[in-house]
Amino acid sequence: MPFLDYLSPLPNFVLYFGLSLVLLVMFVTVYLQITPHKEFALIRAGNVAASISLGGAMLGFVLPLAVCITHAVSLLDMVLWGLVTLVVQAAVFFFARWLKPDLSEHIGEGSVAHATFVASLSVAIGVLNAASLVP
Repeated sequence: MPFLDYLSPLPNFVLYFGLSLVLLVMFVTVYLQITPHKEFALIRAGNVAASISLGGAMLGFVLPLAVCITHAVSLLDMVLWGLVTLVVQAAVFFFARWLKPDLSEHIGEGSVAHATFVASLSVAIGVLNAASLVP
């Protein structure tokens, strides 16, 4: 088999990977808008809690997004299910704030316990979301 045959999936890789990065940027943008605390400013200031919280949310998003990519029958299919995943992960933060209304204040103050709760909840729901996406 010629070497170039091994590269035949490269265009699809670029499309799926590129669109997944766009979806990740969209998710982070939405997440930064719905959280009352300013993650990047807090992270720049050395707030570990903000970093844990945001990192967990991103992991909770990309886990099911990876399953979307794996099982997608088209780019549109992947994008649509990726958007569903975005909505689910945004809802996780609202649920966490419903459970603990002062959550953002605690993260802003650097509470690793509160950030770990949000990150763990995000990843747990992300795993369940990923498992639910299997046809």
